[in-house]
Amino acid sequence: MRRDHITLTKLVADGFYKEALSLFSHLHSSSSPTLHSFTFPTLFKACANLRSPSHTQTLHAHLLKTGFHSDPFASSALTAAYAANPRHFLDALKVFDEMPQPNVASLNAALSGFSRNGRRGEALRVFRRVGLGPLRPNSVTIACMLGVPHVGATHVALMHCCAFKLGVEVDVYVATSLVTAYSKCEELVSAIKVFEELPAKSVVSYNAFISGLLQNEVPRLVLDVFKEMMREEECLGCKLNSVTLLSVLSACGSVPSVRFGRQVHGLVVKLEAGDGVMVLTALVDMYSKCGFWCSAFEVFTGVEGDRRNLITWNSMIAGMMLNKECERAVEMFRRLESEGLKPDSATWNSMISGFAQQGVCVEAFKYLREMQSAGVAPCLKIVTSLLSACADSSVLRHGKEIHGYAIRSDVNRDDFLATALVDMYMKCGQASWARGVFDQFDAKSDDPAFWNAMIGGYGRNGDYESAFEIFDEMLEEMVRPNSATFISVLSACSHTGQVDRGLHVFRMMRREYGLQPKPEHFGCMVDLLGRSGWLGEAQDLVQELEEPSASAFASLLGASRCYLDSNLGEEMAKKLLDIEPENPAPLVVLSNIYAGLGRWKEVERIRGMITDKGLDKLSGFSMIEVA
Repeated sequence: MRRDHITLTKLVADGFYKEALSLFSHLHSSSSPTLHSFTFPTLFKACANLRSPSHTQTLHAHLLKTGFHSDPFASSALTAAYAANPRHFLDALKVFDEMPQPNVASLNAALSGFSRNGRRGEALRVFRRVGLGPLRPNSVTIACMLGVPHVGATHVALMHCCAFKLGVEVDVYVATSLVTAYSKCEELVSAIKVFEELPAKSVVSYNAFISGLLQNEVPRLVLDVFKEMMREEECLGCKLNSVTLLSVLSACGSVPSVRFGRQVHGLVVKLEAGDGVMVLTALVDMYSKCGFWCSAFEVFTGVEGDRRNLITWNSMIAGMMLNKECERAVEMFRRLESEGLKPDSATWNSMISGFAQQGVCVEAFKYLREMQSAGVAPCLKIVTSLLSACADSSVLRHGKEIHGYAIRSDVNRDDFLATALVDMYMKCGQASWARGVFDQFDAKSDDPAFWNAMIGGYGRNGDYESAFEIFDEMLEEMVRPNSATFISVLSACSHTGQVDRGLHVFRMMRREYGLQPKPEHFGCMVDLLGRSGWLGEAQDLVQELEEPSASAFASLLGASRCYLDSNLGEEMAKKLLDIEPENPAPLVVLSNIYAGLGRWKEVERIRGMITDKGLDKLSGFSMIEVA
């Protein structure tokens, strides 16, 4: 039996799981060998990898018959085999609960299975039970608990404390898991602290940290970390891998930094890592996002056809569309089938969204019809991109067609789509239809974008009272406003001259929601105060800004024109000329202020300045669009 056991162990180690189970079945039925406790862990490992509950149950029966069920190693392997299958979590729990003396291996086996399959409740229950007993967890236990999905920062911090108590906080496996967990919870400061305190960093820990930075949208920091990683490469004990290169190329495209991207491309060539389809696709994507579509095309055409898959083609087509090379994108789309590939939803989305974002609605709808003829159903992303194009172009007829399709496809109650529908109808001047979409939801979305589309839409259409009504309803529904919400509300206050309400909303933004006003918010308030004659207060507000924008000065200049305040007008005109010396408009407005005051000498002086500076007053013109 010893020789047979060695054969079984080698088969499982080499990944021949079915063959190992088949050999065991043959041996058991032919010669009835004497079984040993160490045979079962190997066989249960094969069952776990195959996720085969029938084989696990058969071996479980053998385990009970032979009396080896009390062996901790066999029981641990049995727990792992049951935990590997989502339908048998209760069996895994039962095996674990019935162990007379569970060890750390059995605990980790159960937790790993639960974590891997998203069974948060079971994992927490088992871990709490351990906390009440004599069993001492180890670094693997902590790492398993950090991998439990759908937990918040509190759970991660608790596991971090456990790691400190056990003295495993600097274990590379635990620290890497902490970096990943903190990053997923958007606790980037904690993730950075854990990473920096790690004494011996590995490629895996660097990759986890870089992925977390990308996930939290700080690509520039990724480039700095990669430089540090390159300096310490000799200490890592192994070369960079494709995961590192993919992440860094993605960061280069997000920044964008083609210079750094080219250096990484050189490293790819040096390390001979460019053979993989994923790295090739990442290079195409990086160059496209940096605006160098020619370089992306060179990378794409520089490899043989069998090294390019559909994802690579999709990336190249999307890159052409991103760089407004529509004709080339169409040409590549038509060439796609020549390589034996068929467009998928992502391919169609690149074409339709590309045309939609460039405002070429006719072509976008042409490819939509072609897509439907090919038997591919439009995804939600395509539908919303088409709606955005209809909104930006005010093409109501096409927008209504998309709405009809959404109703027929029963996706019209999706929050994201509903927001796009509201935005489209509002931009097309159909506020009542937008309200109809909004009112179809009894329980409305807690996404502020949904409410912002209504508030901003009413403001755009001049129905400011309805904008205030929606904002009040938003607060009653306990939906948290964001920065864009307050811009729309303050703009409505400005256009209606409601100074008290505007000041109340501006204070609410800071005190109740902890949002720091941006230049756009200050601009709205300056416009509101200026329109209402509160010129001193408006000027004080502008002085609070570190770098006041031209629009803030222009608002004050416009207010000084309304109230014929020549001193303020002179000051604002000078500031605007410092920012935009070629723009004659500030001097023209200042001239009009003096004309309103009857100070004709000053009018002549200002007009002389316009002539001396060689500035020409822009001629007025009218424009109509023929439908």
